[in-house]
Amino acid sequence: MLKQNRNPGKILIIGSGVGGLSTGILLAKLGYSVTIVEKNTLAGGLMRGYRRRGYDCPVGIHYLGALAAGQPLRRLWDCLGVASDIAPERMGVNGPIDRYVFDDFEFDLPEGLEAFEDNLRKSFPQEQSQITAFMEGLQNVFQGFARLDMLTNTAGTVVSLESFSPMGDYLARLHCSPRLVSVLGVPATLIGVPLRDCPRFFYYMILASYLLSSWRLKESSSLLAETFVRRFQMLGGELLSGDGALHILADADRLRGLRLQSGRELAADTIIAAIHPQNVMSMLPGESLHSDHSARIKGFENTKGLFVATLTVDTKGHEALPYNLYRLHPEADGSLQHGLFLQIRESTWPDKLLLTMMTTSGIESWRPWLYTRSGQRGEDYDEAKRKKAETFIAEAQALFGPLHGMEMIDTYTPLTIRDWVGSPEGSAYGIMRTSGQLMKTSCLNRPSIPGLYFAGQNILAPGIMGTTLGSFQTVRRIIGQERFGREVWEGRC
Repeated sequence: MLKQNRNPGKILIIGSGVGGLSTGILLAKLGYSVTIVEKNTLAGGLMRGYRRRGYDCPVGIHYLGALAAGQPLRRLWDCLGVASDIAPERMGVNGPIDRYVFDDFEFDLPEGLEAFEDNLRKSFPQEQSQITAFMEGLQNVFQGFARLDMLTNTAGTVVSLESFSPMGDYLARLHCSPRLVSVLGVPATLIGVPLRDCPRFFYYMILASYLLSSWRLKESSSLLAETFVRRFQMLGGELLSGDGALHILADADRLRGLRLQSGRELAADTIIAAIHPQNVMSMLPGESLHSDHSARIKGFENTKGLFVATLTVDTKGHEALPYNLYRLHPEADGSLQHGLFLQIRESTWPDKLLLTMMTTSGIESWRPWLYTRSGQRGEDYDEAKRKKAETFIAEAQALFGPLHGMEMIDTYTPLTIRDWVGSPEGSAYGIMRTSGQLMKTSCLNRPSIPGLYFAGQNILAPGIMGTTLGSFQTVRRIIGQERFGREVWEGRC
């Protein structure tokens, strides 16, 4: 059972992404003095989009799951007090949520567990026993996830150790065909983990969230960040932006606060890191962490970055699609090493549609510019991005036909993500949550420095759902299960 910690006193949170803001909102609601420190001038992390040439471009929020009334993300956002200010549009109402396009077949992912199972059985009539076994595992996690058991259970988890074994191994034991493996492999890509290494529980949680319901933001992609910031400040929270954390100040047995990049010092009894743990390591003095914790954090393997291209096309000759497209190129065993995510949506201009194309990209592909900063990389970098984008434009044209009135709006790489949110190597989803790293990452739940906590995706999993759940779990650890249940959860979420 979780024990209640000492009174956390003055609280500083490093990072203003969804993890930092969710944690800050909860603690401010409980009456604590909370300050969020953000190195960028605008808060929100990857929640916040940006504008280019008058077009609104999303960064980290391309679609959301489980946001209908009574569903997990909606319950969490209702508890935070942000849901009523966000008006997304529901996907999959009259068709699929996602369409997976392979070289020789397509598969549509619909809303709903039963509809998904039905489509699997129709698409793979020779693999009924494999689908039955797969769905049994999904249904078990689905029910607990829908109830948010991971927050109400005092042990912090309601799943067996088997649930954290690799999904790829499980599908191999079921003797699934490569084609079925390739279809089932897509959800693992949403947290940046190869199917062969993706823990079954994380896999099922991600898939379940989108099967419950899937949504897109209709308005500005910065609306989400602004809503979270406004709620935090309305509760009395303080946001310091444009002056990032430089050093965590600590004596032998306690934290003292933060020194910011400006040289300003802030006193605090509790510091919550909603940034990558490896960045926190560089802020700590000397041998603050136990050596085994330090070695684990330094040895974390991170997910890869992303290459994203945003274009516009004319509404004449094209139409917005109410679903996402995945153009996939599986290996012989069904594993997904190469693929392209596409959205074609309405833009801020009535005669133009916005086409977003996204693919995994390691930072090694951009090594010539590794030691440069955004906006200062030169023409060679722009040319390299343009050439990479052209290969994906060709794939888009194979799907949509000629792209009438096409105009390139923007491209970004793992270097952009690294510079914006400080993610090591431009990692898009932080720590790679593989089965082999689960024991290593457990040290983040109990850092060896009294008063230091991690939050957000550091605690559970990346993505809006995993990050938000991780922040709730951090608050529960700070204030204790009894108070969490009484003042945060019961009757409110």
